[in-house]
Amino acid sequence: MDEHGNPIKDVPRHPIVEDDVIIYSGATVLGRITIGKGAEVGGNVWITESIPAGAKVLKNPPPVSIIKNGGGS
Repeated sequence: MDEHGNPIKDVPRHPIVEDDVIIYSGATVLGRITIGKGAEVGGNVWITESIPAGAKVLKNPPPVSIIKNGGGS
């Protein structure tokens, strides 16, 4: 952006996605970063820095409690 907040022409802003990358729905990839070859980006993940080739970026799920037969213990 210039001093007035306007985009500057001919300056790359979009990410570089290399070959064989999987980006699941809900993922947000921001800025001029590189997603390396064969990387996997899970759903609902925000990416703001480059990811190396072959890496997996996944959101940690919260702990799950399974209650069987209505019992609480």
